[in-house]
Amino acid sequence: MGLSMLAAMRPDSWNFPLLVHAFGAMVAVGGLVTATAALITAKGEARLLRLGYFSLLAVTLPGWIVMRIGAQWIFSKEGWDDLPDRLVPSWIGIGFLIADFGGIVLLISLIVGGIGVRRMRNGKGTGLLRATMILAVVLLAAALVAVWAMAGKPN
Repeated sequence: MGLSMLAAMRPDSWNFPLLVHAFGAMVAVGGLVTATAALITAKGEARLLRLGYFSLLAVTLPGWIVMRIGAQWIFSKEGWDDLPDRLVPSWIGIGFLIADFGGIVLLISLIVGGIGVRRMRNGKGTGLLRATMILAVVLLAAALVAVWAMAGKPN
């Protein structure tokens, strides 16, 4: 059975929640890539450190929120929430685990980075932004695992 046939079997009512989820995920990963690249290449340069932090705050966080709302919406739409946990495919569990744990790590990185950006006014805070960079790299790696799980659907 071809992919077009599988897509044709999905009810139209699932399309918009799935689009919301995928769009939010793309925005979140794009923000993570930008933030990580800016923080890694900054080498103490205030402008790039701020760009990295504000990419996390203004792009990744809203993207994560939209992605997570879309994930829950499509999960309910497809009826997975009516099944016992043991019957839910492992790729969905991987996605939820990474999304929920990643949200916590994202919030921690935003708090640490926000303190770092604030301290930069006094010539300090680069160490905190280095910690934010490490957390952003971890988040990006986790996001890539989630993308693999959602696309490959391992079981």
